[in-house]
Amino acid sequence: MPQTIHHPLRPDTTSCPPHGPDGPIPFSRRRWLGGSLSALVASAAWVVGGAASSVFAQTPPPAPARRTGKLLIVGGAEDRLQDRVILRKFVALCGGPMARILVCTAASGDPAASWAGYQPVFQSLGVQLVEHLALTSPEDANDPARVDQILQADGIWLGGGDQRRLMATLWESEAARAMHLAFHLRGASIGGTSAGAAALSRQMLAIGEAAVRPEKDLVSVDIGLGFVSRAIVDQHFSERGRLGRLLSAMAQRPDLLGVGVDEDTALLIERGRGVEVLGAGNVTLVDGRHMATNFKDLGPNERLEMLGVQLHLLPAGSSYTVGPDATPGHPLPSALKEALRLLVEPGPIRG
Repeated sequence: MPQTIHHPLRPDTTSCPPHGPDGPIPFSRRRWLGGSLSALVASAAWVVGGAASSVFAQTPPPAPARRTGKLLIVGGAEDRLQDRVILRKFVALCGGPMARILVCTAASGDPAASWAGYQPVFQSLGVQLVEHLALTSPEDANDPARVDQILQADGIWLGGGDQRRLMATLWESEAARAMHLAFHLRGASIGGTSAGAAALSRQMLAIGEAAVRPEKDLVSVDIGLGFVSRAIVDQHFSERGRLGRLLSAMAQRPDLLGVGVDEDTALLIERGRGVEVLGAGNVTLVDGRHMATNFKDLGPNERLEMLGVQLHLLPAGSSYTVGPDATPGHPLPSALKEALRLLVEPGPIRG
């Protein structure tokens, strides 16, 4: 019977040692950050020197506004042939046609075919520099050349396949750390579809049948990449009847939100601000944080009782702002507002 998976290399935790603003940065990242700091110091010296040489020295133009990375969680089967709303939006989030976009195919059983499916689509959307992030083993994920490739990216797209295969490659790797640096410090956007979407959460739904009725131990949870720290993501949601599966996961982890994303549908998360739903379907939020359940009293595969579960249905075309710039006069239900605040809460830099 499936149980929660504990990776042999690391105990199952929901938090990692703080980094960046929250604590010391390991040497590998100090070295990378040091380059940016050196460039900043050199720039400052040039400005001071120029000002000293002439009282008429012009003030250099202000630095561009710091970009904030966005998350795009896609339920799989996104349109690649017609309007391509979701992929077009991802390109815009990354900075437009001049952005450098990586396609990671580590979840796929046929990485070459996965790459061949995405490369022409991004090129047809005008992207000048789209590259294959070829990670087929943990050795690849610790290769300095691939780490540098990630650190220079404006966007990283995680393709579908098997989230367990993806995490077997990226677990505790320099590539995973570089993705967090690119997202949190450089403002790169991260998109994931199908298995790539599931792996974006810290607690990742790894195994589980799409049962009609929620049962104890129906699903197994493993550790994912951790870009979404307060939720578990499921995909192909309505099309494969996965509400029972997600509810079973919520019974195991009632402290987290459940996020179910339909096919050809995306949940755009802007940290600290709000969310938007794109595409053709719905996003279902399941909030069991205040429920009563008999989970602890049951044996494997026994039926669950879950009382007081909150469910929110967010259709494509809707957007919800919960930050300080929320639109006045359009109040959200307090339960939804509370759930969204958890969903957009910035997570830590992991690795």
